[in-house]
Amino acid sequence: MTPAEALGALRAAEARDGAPNLKQRRALLAALARAVMARSHDIMAVVDAEYEGRAPIETLLADVLLVADAARYVRRNLWHWMRPRRVSVPYPFWPARAREEFVPKGVVGIMAPWNYPVQLALLPAIDAIAAGNRVCVKPSEALPRTAGLIADILRDAWGDDVALCVQGGAEVGADFAAQAWDHLVFTGSTATGRKIMAAAAPNLTPLTLELGGKCPVLVLPGADLKRAARDILAGKAFNAGQTCVAPDTVLLVGHGMQAFIDACREAGIGLPETGVINSTRVTQLRRLMVGASLTPLAEGGPGRRMALTLAEAPPEAAICHEEIFGPILLMREETSLQLALAWVAERPAPLAIYLFGATPEEENQAARIARGSAIITGRTVEFAGFQALSFGGSGDSGFGRRNGLAGFQEFSHRRARVNHGKFSLSRLFDQPRGKAIERLKNFLAK
Repeated sequence: MTPAEALGALRAAEARDGAPNLKQRRALLAALARAVMARSHDIMAVVDAEYEGRAPIETLLADVLLVADAARYVRRNLWHWMRPRRVSVPYPFWPARAREEFVPKGVVGIMAPWNYPVQLALLPAIDAIAAGNRVCVKPSEALPRTAGLIADILRDAWGDDVALCVQGGAEVGADFAAQAWDHLVFTGSTATGRKIMAAAAPNLTPLTLELGGKCPVLVLPGADLKRAARDILAGKAFNAGQTCVAPDTVLLVGHGMQAFIDACREAGIGLPETGVINSTRVTQLRRLMVGASLTPLAEGGPGRRMALTLAEAPPEAAICHEEIFGPILLMREETSLQLALAWVAERPAPLAIYLFGATPEEENQAARIARGSAIITGRTVEFAGFQALSFGGSGDSGFGRRNGLAGFQEFSHRRARVNHGKFSLSRLFDQPRGKAIERLKNFLAK
């Protein structure tokens, strides 16, 4: 099925059956949670096979439980989110009544990446279904068996009248982005995000873009260096650093680089349990390492399992400018918080800024320069799994929000509903206007 055929089929179903009501949406969300959990072992096995080594526990946490829990959370809260909101009316229009209601946009297209293939296909779908839409998912072509499994889950949980899955390579992806969706979601690199935005522009398709960036970690003088190193490496090791919110560059303020290296060695986290997605990505990571001084924290493992590696590089090196998206952690020493924040401010806004050892005032200083990035203290990565917390970027890291209430609102139209009374002060200004209105005009102009 082509993207155009899928869009046509879903539009036909929408015209025939209309948008699902609250009861139907809740049933769809419950069905998805059951379907994902029923296929949990299949998901772990297929993703592990296509990665040629992905830790089943990481797939379970990030691609199974996170999706099922999100569907259940949205189901519990949906009745409250769907209620119309009363809006105040200026007194000249009394006794009019006004409210806003959330109505579906229609058919939502979702383009998912390979790094969390099930999560990033189905979390936006949960938000879109909660808002009463139909969805068409384009999984990553890098994991074709996983894409087929996603198609089966959608068919089992929602049926072809509510959700369809389009599979294929880059040409299908380009065609998908060019369709006249009522909303389009893309998760991936900033460079590809620009291409998606250009493809969507002729149709004026509303977009949600979740892109990348170099998420900095500020380790400040108040940090317990051993604990900070362990927490940073735990986030970096998850999925071998192939996470849009993974720590990218550690800025050491008041701590020496050798002390941080020693603390990382003591942490005992050296070889991620998940491999790099494919040989092409391995080649890209090795290119980024050129010109950098490297400190591996372990020996490499079987297949494409690369050791966590600490890197120091001159400012002109590629690793200092490109998102790493792998098990390499760049380090820099800074002499003050102000210089560290200046380094962050000079670069495109990342999805998150991580702080260790920050006082409340230092945290507030970071927040003032964050330009839309999440401010996270004490850990990394995990906040992206908070169901009630909106998630998204700004600038080069994307725009739009998903998860929970924010996701429901992202895929809804806010429609105004107004009921006017038989009389209001504003009607005095209707034509034909007499001399009294002229005097009133002069009075109001004062």
